[in-house]
Amino acid sequence: MKGKILLIFLISIVILPIYGVEQIPEWVKYNAKLWSENQIDNESYFNALEFLIENNIIQFEYVRTGEQRVIINSTSEIFHAWSYENDFYLEFENSVSRDIHFKLMEENEQLYKDIAVIDVNAIVILPVFTSSAYSENGFYEYFFDRCDDCTTVKIVENNYLQFFEASQMGARTLEILGYKTITDIDLDKNPNILKEFDTVILLHNEYVTQSMFNSIVNHPHVIYLYPNALYAEIEVDYEKNEITLIRGHGYPESTIMNGFDWEFDNTHPYEYDDECENWEFYRIPNGEMLNCYPERELISNIELLKKLKDLVD
Repeated sequence: MKGKILLIFLISIVILPIYGVEQIPEWVKYNAKLWSENQIDNESYFNALEFLIENNIIQFEYVRTGEQRVIINSTSEIFHAWSYENDFYLEFENSVSRDIHFKLMEENEQLYKDIAVIDVNAIVILPVFTSSAYSENGFYEYFFDRCDDCTTVKIVENNYLQFFEASQMGARTLEILGYKTITDIDLDKNPNILKEFDTVILLHNEYVTQSMFNSIVNHPHVIYLYPNALYAEIEVDYEKNEITLIRGHGYPESTIMNGFDWEFDNTHPYEYDDECENWEFYRIPNGEMLNCYPERELISNIELLKKLKDLVD
């Protein structure tokens, strides 16, 4: 998936709609730059965030808990979601939240019964390989002509999922709602594991091995929850803890888009629709595909979560 690299220092902090760079005052951008270069302290950095909040440029709330400042998202009607100060790290000179924490709002107990799953024989595949591809010094350094040999990248430590590109929020939401998960590493090492489940749910599993691809497309019921899945072929070296791009996404030839020449690829135009105003699932021979990129919708769109539950049940 291309074009999803976060553009400004605050976009990936929590789960909000993306605001244009032009809405951020120049002095705030400058503060972010100084902070990324360790020329100002954390307090000055968070004061800039406070200005954006108080002037309704972004819609965060934050409070102090002990010595940590907790940055909280208040846009979801289903979950409380937040990141702690020590969750943040720098990547591509942006401040990125390594982790997002969710808790169901207490008043939503009945709603939870409507959207959560219990004892369903379904599995969600967490896209660790895709998270690795988007990491710093990863494939996108090559795609953006910033590196000639960045087609091999380390698998991210602790198998964490990056914010937007690797469907971090979607993964966390489904876990809270009771969906079982495995990583794509688990699947690559044991492609037959999918035979144990009635339904397979893909997130933004953009980069997969040939054995993973075969296992997924031959499963009788797959819910392709994100477009742009199964887009590029990789191989994995577990001794070196690395993935290498083999084919797809304009590699090794610019004319090669889907690395598996998959007839049901739904990358265009759906991967760029992250508003999901006209979302719907449509049928393909081995399951259903969603026609938009639902990363933010999954934390707030009750009807979408109900529909997903119906498809799994």
